[in-house]
Amino acid sequence: MLVIFLVTVYFRNILKELPSVDSLREYTPTLSTKIYDINAKLITELFTERRSWVPLSKIPIDLQNAVISMEDHKFFSHWGVSFRGMTRAFRNNILRYRKSIAGGSTITQQLAKLAFLSREKTIRRKIKEFLLALQLERNFSKQEILETYLNQVWFGHGAYGVEQAAMMYFQKNTSDLTLGECALLAGLLRYPGYYSPFNNIDRAIYRTQTALSRMHKLEFISEKEKFEAFTVHISTQRTTRTSRVAPYFIEDIRLMLEKKYGDEIIYRAGWNIYTTLDLDMQVKAEKALNDFLDNFDKTHGYKFISSTEVLKVQGALLATDPKTGQIRAMIGGRNFAESQFNRAIQAYRQPGSAFKPIVYTAAIENGYTPTTIIEDAPVVYVNDGRDWRLAAKTTDFLLTLPDKWLKDPMKVWTPENYKKKYHSKVLLRQALEHSLNVCAVRVVEEISPVTVISYARRLGITSPLTNTFSLALGASDVKLLETVRVFNTLANNGIRTEPYYIIRIEDKDGRLIEENRPVEEDVLSPQTSFIMTNLLKGVVEHGTGQYAKYLRRPSAGKTGTTNDFTDAWFIGYTPQLVCGVWVGYDNKVSLGNKMTGGSLACPIWTHFMKEALKGEPVLDFTPPPTGITFAYIDSGTGLLANTTEQSESVYLEAFLKGTEPKTCFIPETTGNILLSPKEFEEDIGY
Repeated sequence: MLVIFLVTVYFRNILKELPSVDSLREYTPTLSTKIYDINAKLITELFTERRSWVPLSKIPIDLQNAVISMEDHKFFSHWGVSFRGMTRAFRNNILRYRKSIAGGSTITQQLAKLAFLSREKTIRRKIKEFLLALQLERNFSKQEILETYLNQVWFGHGAYGVEQAAMMYFQKNTSDLTLGECALLAGLLRYPGYYSPFNNIDRAIYRTQTALSRMHKLEFISEKEKFEAFTVHISTQRTTRTSRVAPYFIEDIRLMLEKKYGDEIIYRAGWNIYTTLDLDMQVKAEKALNDFLDNFDKTHGYKFISSTEVLKVQGALLATDPKTGQIRAMIGGRNFAESQFNRAIQAYRQPGSAFKPIVYTAAIENGYTPTTIIEDAPVVYVNDGRDWRLAAKTTDFLLTLPDKWLKDPMKVWTPENYKKKYHSKVLLRQALEHSLNVCAVRVVEEISPVTVISYARRLGITSPLTNTFSLALGASDVKLLETVRVFNTLANNGIRTEPYYIIRIEDKDGRLIEENRPVEEDVLSPQTSFIMTNLLKGVVEHGTGQYAKYLRRPSAGKTGTTNDFTDAWFIGYTPQLVCGVWVGYDNKVSLGNKMTGGSLACPIWTHFMKEALKGEPVLDFTPPPTGITFAYIDSGTGLLANTTEQSESVYLEAFLKGTEPKTCFIPETTGNILLSPKEFEEDIGY
């Protein structure tokens, strides 16, 4: 009697500890959040345990039968537990291990263990498993139990549930599995690591054949089906779901989502994130950047930080849709594992001459035209303690200044052109195409740095900008993201769009959580945008960005190079795509003599754009809006040409209506006052 009493008390205590099996009806499994590109291609998943829930109706009957054959062939006839299995488990385990016990579990018992119990192997836990299995059978149908089990059970290599297992081992959805593939998955359940095809292909084949033989014995399949399935192809190439593509883009999204929704939601709720990224473009971008920079490291010699550490040149790329601002490709560095610093959106670097389009945009809206003549000659600026002012139009003036001034960059500044070459007088178009520094500075001097800063803000620059003439040369640090936003505005007819990552977010049931649309602001007239695009086309056709002509599409852009060749830029666009590329070292050492935006960043841009737009129609830019007029210009004077035939000295120029030249060039009386296009050729590349 005492023994019976003690056993009764023991079981009552266990019953009190049991969770309610009804909670399984409200059970929400830990589901991975999937991140897709703009074409609904899976990029990666965010998870603590990788799971995807599939209803039983979409799980192949072959997979259901294979699992039942291997794990619990009497599943549909027993009432939750196998007394023969329990007896065998007690006999094999209790006497040998005393308090430790394992084995003898039905599918229902396994589910009880997965859903409610710890992994400890004790008699007490085994009794709980037994009692919970009985309760599960009373409260749930066999189909409900099997569905939950198949979506819960571990298949190895981080894959929980049949959908993730199908993706991991066969790169397909559960519904597409063949009989042989179903048999392989069922064979994994007892010891996933031991029977994994990734660990031992022979054991995996043997286990698959065992599962097929059991299915045949239980009459789930015919003998013919069994032997046909023996020939199943088993891949040893593991599918990885960590994002090796677009890691900087994914990391930025992850941080945004964590901040907005919290870890619990992002890693467990099974949301679907549909992004703006084009996975194909991203792969092409990574290849273009990495191939070029790998070659650069080899051909220009590695820089050593120490005897054991090599400094690699870094790069960043950002591509956007000009109409929407949607980010199509993003590279924040060459190796995410080595450095998570995203140089596309976090790094502040001097843009050099890539800033000049902002200067000339402001100029066009403040009385300048593409044929305005600008002096291109040495100048000296001095700071009298209150402000910078033009002191002289010749460097001879420096001879009159005290030595202490000459040694103080805050007192005296002499902007210089590339190779220190000057051209006396040039057209605004020529100044931009050939990136003449002194001309840009003279323009800023005339319209004022404050005016240029106001246009920079309108176009998309948010970083602090210095209120000095050196602003013309990109002396203030900005982000690649900001410069791309500026060029996106020019490409989009003066409408600024904010770059964004996420189109929409849906929960696991397809309900909309968040939806984003382009954020637009009209900041520049279509006429000015058209003229600037027309001028920047000239940079590609005749100027410092001529490498981009290999794209063989209408394109516009601007190179950028900073002092001592520490930063190389090219930002450019076609009607379909805007892209910015930056190249440099993190510690701002020189890239090497003559390593310019035209020779480093522009080739990367061109190779990427060529691949990204392959198969896309060759489009020209937007037709001229109302208010634009054209005139044939003599390139030697900036006056109206006396012919309408285009040649080396005559070209068609766009103007705001009413600002075109009114005087015609007459060779006998006017005479050339400007250099011919050929005289600029040796200056290409800055």
